[in-house]
Amino acid sequence: MNQLWQRLLAPLLDGLRYATLTSYTWEQPRLLLLIPLIPLLFVGRWALAHRHRARMGVAFVTGQVRRDWTALLRFVPDLVLGLSLAFGIVALARPQRTDERVVQSGAGIDILLLLDVSGSMELQDLRPNRLEAAKRVAREFIDGRAGDRIGLVVFAGDAYSLAPLTTDYDLLRENIASLKLGMIANDGTAIGTALGVATNRLRESPSRTKVCILISDGENTAGSLDPITAGRLAHAYGLKIYTIGLGQDGYVPYGTDARGQPRYVETRLDETTMRELAQAGEGQFFRATDNPTLRRVLRRIDQYEKSEIKQTRFRNTKDYYRIYLLWAVGLWLLWLGLKNTFLTNALED
Repeated sequence: MNQLWQRLLAPLLDGLRYATLTSYTWEQPRLLLLIPLIPLLFVGRWALAHRHRARMGVAFVTGQVRRDWTALLRFVPDLVLGLSLAFGIVALARPQRTDERVVQSGAGIDILLLLDVSGSMELQDLRPNRLEAAKRVAREFIDGRAGDRIGLVVFAGDAYSLAPLTTDYDLLRENIASLKLGMIANDGTAIGTALGVATNRLRESPSRTKVCILISDGENTAGSLDPITAGRLAHAYGLKIYTIGLGQDGYVPYGTDARGQPRYVETRLDETTMRELAQAGEGQFFRATDNPTLRRVLRRIDQYEKSEIKQTRFRNTKDYYRIYLLWAVGLWLLWLGLKNTFLTNALED
């Protein structure tokens, strides 16, 4: 008895639940629009029968005929037939559930973002300033990756690994959002030291492709490691280096003076060193003098360094029309049985 309940009765009753019906996808969903038309079939049948019905005059005595609620039982067969038709339509619409499984094959790549947080990143030739513009496009770059491990190195006069290689992109976004000017007490631009930290982080990586993206706006003014030497060392460990030079040369806006007038300071990017670094690391150098250009640069790098990850999707679709077909057939048989009982008005049929 317990097995009969689990294999037959329980699925039949569960199929009537509203939550079950809404959980399906439908092979032929338009057929469900026929269900509201079922009452019209009975209205049409009644209209035709009423029009062609033979009439016989009968004289009744004065007074009202007493009504009895049992007269409503004559509509039970029609109700059963209507439900049978409704379940038949549901079965024809093919209720289904689909389970999808995604299997990834291949491997992502390891990427380290090296971001300058020195005082010169406060300059405002990029809006609202160089650091905020770099943070924004770094987040957009992360949003475009899938399956890659990404880490974050920040540098000024010193360099630190702020986030290890990870696929936890939410953690990376939080770390990038927390970047601010002055977070490294020793100011300056230690590009060589930053590359040394990146090399130490990536040298034991098992990934076939290891990429460094260096974003800076100045020349190497701090640290004990020469940038070109650091670039060659990084390349020896299989690192590919992209360098992005931020900002314009010359006088650029930097806040306001006591009278509220824009203040300008002179700045210069050591483009030669940045190009030599990219060449040493078999990458490319890009110059970004405004926000749109910086965004385009990161998009180009994103296109160059694609992961070799393939997704295979397995779809398993299961039909549930049998449940509703059983209801339709069962109610149809019940209707045929009721037609031979007192519930049916012989004069009507």
